Amino acid sequence: MTTKRKQKKFRVHYKNTPQKMAYNAYQQHDVLFLLGPAGTGKTHCAVSFAIEDLINDPEKKKIVLTRPIVEAGESLGYLPGDFHEKVNPHMMPFFDIIDGLIDKETDQYRFVQESIEIVPLAYMRGRTFNDAVCIFDEAQNATYMQLKLFLSRFQEGSKLIITGDPLQSDLAHKETIDLVNVVHRLEKLKGIGIIQFKKDSIIRHPLVGEILESLEE
Repeated sequence: MTTKRKQKKFRVHYKNTPQKMAYNAYQQHDVLFLLGPAGTGKTHCAVSFAIEDLINDPEKKKIVLTRPIVEAGESLGYLPGDFHEKVNPHMMPFFDIIDGLIDKETDQYRFVQESIEIVPLAYMRGRTFNDAVCIFDEAQNATYMQLKLFLSRFQEGSKLIITGDPLQSDLAHKETIDLVNVVHRLEKLKGIGIIQFKKDSIIRHPLVGEILESLEE
């Protein structure tokens, strides 16, 4: 594995004030919630913060990635392929972001790739993550117990980032979103940071914000 001493520094480049606020909050807190509509760069921020810590902080050893696997009539366990072939399609948003942040031909890219651990929620019980940045993406699709499980997995030296859009849950049968409940219970705790992105922070195509607003019920 490429040593950190050979790596050039990695710097996060934020695109607006909310992203800068998210970066500052990440520096100040061990647990960070990034909430808001699609297209505001929540996952992009989470991955950028994790990469910066991994490369620049000699104490950070790995990046842990997880997200709920919400299926439509087909169980993950019955999909063809080995573990990675089943899980990787659900993790492609992470890898797309990494590919956009770091040149694939560099040692830095290989170092980051080698330092990533994908841990589906189903395999997280009993794990403890030391000296890691742990990202829980699309948390609006998680149950209360899944969020509780993830939030209890880290030791000193690790940080957690939870991203989600409470208004875009795929759990149609749920009357309330557990992510909202968890944030409400934790928001006053020291060490918890919460950044709420708004529609005017959307950084995708300008039409995305208008589309989301038009499709809201």
